[in-house]
Amino acid sequence: MTKEVKTIFRYSLSFKQMVIREVESGSEPEYVRRKYGIGGTSTIQKWLLKYGKSHLLNKVVRIETMNEKDRIKALEKQLKEAKLALADSLLAQKILETLVEEANKEYKTDLKKNFGSGSSKS
Repeated sequence: MTKEVKTIFRYSLSFKQMVIREVESGSEPEYVRRKYGIGGTSTIQKWLLKYGKSHLLNKVVRIETMNEKDRIKALEKQLKEAKLALADSLLAQKILETLVEEANKEYKTDLKKNFGSGSSKS
């Protein structure tokens, strides 16, 4: 069984700068990538970020209506309130557990076991 040999390309800084200048002068990055046989569709984009002018990169702009913004704010407020309610609930549960433990120590009994049993009839 033979191992397939993979060729790894390392580009010099001057080559990267030449490619970046060409893209910055108006050439399409995809055209330049194919012209020089550069592998990877995002290689030139990464070079632009590192060495070039990042204003040439694609930007994502999100446009929202006022209804969407209001809805998002309302959902964020609701989430915050739910988180606070959960925290209060967990804190109350922990306090009750601690109270039962301390009562068990004080009265030397197991309140969890004895809680459901009815009072004895004498």
